[in-house]
Amino acid sequence: MLATAKSERGVTLIETMVSLVIFAGLLGMAAPAFSVWLQNGQIRTAAEAILNGLQLARASAVQRNSLVSFQLTSTLTSDCAVSTSGPDWVVSVDDPTGACNTPASETAAPRIISSRPGSEGSRNAVIAADESRITFNGLGRRVNAVSSADTNINISNPSGGNCVADGGEMRCLRVIVSASGQVKMCDPSVAATDTRGC
Repeated sequence: MLATAKSERGVTLIETMVSLVIFAGLLGMAAPAFSVWLQNGQIRTAAEAILNGLQLARASAVQRNSLVSFQLTSTLTSDCAVSTSGPDWVVSVDDPTGACNTPASETAAPRIISSRPGSEGSRNAVIAADESRITFNGLGRRVNAVSSADTNINISNPSGGNCVADGGEMRCLRVIVSASGQVKMCDPSVAATDTRGC
């Protein structure tokens, strides 16, 4: 019987190097799109957190049948102040100025229901609101509207670039609170006839 020789062949060094060069090229092409996706994710996270905070304030006002406010704040420390550009927010019964670090409580002023730091999942998001405080009554309606117009809270990410509406790649979002208390999140770069549009 004759023994046949099997040729065992592995991957050569050249084949490995070519594979790595192709992989690096593909990774290099995908990196910018991945970066934009991450930056847009921070905008969406911040917008959803603000939307959730406003809905919590409205629902709490209805549940308690009393006034409950959503406030954008500069920080969540004892030095906090309400701010139209505040990245953090507090939902409370009383004014939280200077007491944003107080634990949630039904009895201790400022009777904080919930709070959220802006750095939580959205550290690069920038907030620009028409008003720093939005108060709902027991019927879920706004009581402190400066005018009968809607209140806009715009969320952008300048560190990632310009908004799509300004020719950039960032999908900036807006949270709108109507004078009647309805809350919605929308994309200002989409036509108003689209359900995603403002």
